[in-house]
Amino acid sequence: MANSRNIRRSRLLLNKNLTVSILLAVTLMLLIFSKFEIGQSKTLPSSPQGIAQASNNSVFAVTPKFDEFWGFVEGLSVAKIGSKYGYINTDGTIGIEAKFDEADSFSEGLARIKIGSVYGFINKSGKIVISPQFKTVGSFSEGFALVEIDSKWGYVDKSGKLVIPPQFDDAYYFTNGLARVKINSKWGYINKNGKQVIPVQFDWAEPFSQDFALIGIDDKLGYINSSGKMVIPAKFDEAEPFVSERALVKVGTKWGYINKTGTFIIPAKFQSAKSFVSGYARVKSNSRWGYIDRNGKIIIPTEYLRIGKFSEGLAAIKIASKYGYINKRGVFVIRPQFDAASSFVEGRAKIRIGAMWGYIDKSGTSVIPPQFVDAGSFSEGLTWVRMGMKLGYIDKSGKTIIKPQFDRAGSFSDGLARVAIDNKVGYIRNPLQ
Repeated sequence: MANSRNIRRSRLLLNKNLTVSILLAVTLMLLIFSKFEIGQSKTLPSSPQGIAQASNNSVFAVTPKFDEFWGFVEGLSVAKIGSKYGYINTDGTIGIEAKFDEADSFSEGLARIKIGSVYGFINKSGKIVISPQFKTVGSFSEGFALVEIDSKWGYVDKSGKLVIPPQFDDAYYFTNGLARVKINSKWGYINKNGKQVIPVQFDWAEPFSQDFALIGIDDKLGYINSSGKMVIPAKFDEAEPFVSERALVKVGTKWGYINKTGTFIIPAKFQSAKSFVSGYARVKSNSRWGYIDRNGKIIIPTEYLRIGKFSEGLAAIKIASKYGYINKRGVFVIRPQFDAASSFVEGRAKIRIGAMWGYIDKSGTSVIPPQFVDAGSFSEGLTWVRMGMKLGYIDKSGKTIIKPQFDRAGSFSDGLARVAIDNKVGYIRNPLQ
């Protein structure tokens, strides 16, 4: 379990609210490019059907001119101009002058910035409200932010007052009034007064979920309640937080599900398993996937090489080398015939035949024939597709709404989509809205 806990800890460090500056920089760079769904560069031999292109001059909300662009949070986005960072309004105008050596998205009305080698915080007018003085800081959560002083972690409030002195070897942000902290090699939980309400004693600790927190003791995992009482002994080799009153746990090589008393309501008998979503969970036996309900009843037999999440009532499955779709009764709605398939979104699913992608509706009808080297999923009525060497956007009928001109393109959200041209980043607006 030590190895699995290390894997878990590495994953959870990404949620530490950027308390290490190097991790912040890496995370932000990943966020930039993860927002882009980047296609291949193979040339498309034919044009997509039905061209109805929007005006190039009308499509840009923020012209691609920035070296980096994080994405809008609380109405502002970090943007890099030359070697400095500032903030852009949603209409593309400069909200806060680019004068910082590093910057982060706003959280609870404040954003961490770096000047020289130290960090502080600004408000949305760009005024420095906490002077740069810290080696490392995290973003604000529940009114407190982590700060590092002399290799120890403490917390400041929004006035910059050090409300919990630096004393921890590691720490996380506050959630539901508690924060995980580490002293020497042990973890516990503090309240906003800095008091150890659950003393440091665990080899590992995670945030509370549905009033329980997952903790590690001597290479095993168990659960405590908010008072720190061990309600489910540390006896599992791997475990997940509670979801819908169920927790996925592993004993030896098998997975099962427990309730909040620690009783197995679904025995540990599966080769692999996923947490419950809307009352159903995917499970694997004998190298085949199926679905169970909350009581452990097999509702879709474990006979598929792959099975996706249910979306809009259907799930993509793989039999032999082909993909099709089943409903929640396990009945085939669309027979296996595709070389690859994705979930339904807005009534369309992306499918691949040979090397080309197209789209089907929920009856299996090909509404946009496979013709794209790469493509995304629909959002707000549009999706990006690669047409030749560039990316553009089509609607659900396959008409080209925004002509191919981008090197990278993302999905629409709140009427905007991030795009890049010649390594410069900007935003386009949704012409359908």
